[in-house]
Amino acid sequence: MTTEGKIKPLKPRPDPSLPIWHAILLFCLVLVLSPAYFVVIAALRKNGSLVSSEFVPNPSNLTLSNFTALLHDTNFLIWMKNTLIVSSVSTVVAVSVTTLAGYAFSRFRFRFRQNGLLFMILLQMFPAAMSMVAIFRLLQWLGPMTGGLVGLNSLFGLSLVYIGAGIPFNSWIIKGYVDGLPIELEESAYLDGATPWQTFSQVVLPLMGPVLATVAVFNFIAPYSDFVFPSILLFDEQQYTLAIGMQGFISGNFSANWSLFAASAVLGSLPILIVFFSLQRFLVQGLTQGAVKG
Repeated sequence: MTTEGKIKPLKPRPDPSLPIWHAILLFCLVLVLSPAYFVVIAALRKNGSLVSSEFVPNPSNLTLSNFTALLHDTNFLIWMKNTLIVSSVSTVVAVSVTTLAGYAFSRFRFRFRQNGLLFMILLQMFPAAMSMVAIFRLLQWLGPMTGGLVGLNSLFGLSLVYIGAGIPFNSWIIKGYVDGLPIELEESAYLDGATPWQTFSQVVLPLMGPVLATVAVFNFIAPYSDFVFPSILLFDEQQYTLAIGMQGFISGNFSANWSLFAASAVLGSLPILIVFFSLQRFLVQGLTQGAVKG
């Protein structure tokens, strides 16, 4: 059988601009990874400096002693524990509260509903710096009333600040996501005799995994990396979060130890990386489907 008369498939013509785009993407990748590279090298450097004349250091000048000193000679593990407590408490409570709030604003019609949504948007317009004095005075007042459990120099008091700060944005994200879910699913559950709580917990909640993962990541990262509020509300070194403790390594004019600072940054980033890579497949879906709808 001859091949005459057969139509050969056309090969796609190569895009002449493709190498240019590859070069641009490679350049962007280098820009993104460069800070991480320099931090890791600084964490392994012996002399405690942040920069060096060598872009690729001599292996003989690298050591793991900075990590050993960080774990044994500083309060790094205590700071890490405090940070994880604040981030975890803030995440669990904020996700629980805003899940109920977002669902209520999406599905129920009640008095002041529109005003409540507008008020939460207005709260997001004000910078956090404007509330620092009010938050300080509020925790100062709550401290004696709660026996110091929720007040100044308290991890739970600091967690309360992050919980309140994240409610408006998270509620809007969850409301937008629930708006996109077909209400017929809930109507069918009502016809089958389900109560409103059963409908929410057994029908709607299992479908909210992507947006809940997105809100959880945001609420975990924000307290973890914040420096301003812990520096104002925490006074005892045993209560410090990681951001304040790390600042002590470089606060001295002649005693800054950038290698310890870099080592703490490397180890401190591990929980964030674990949380992010565990939930990253939900992030895009949660953000796109949680876009605010009319």
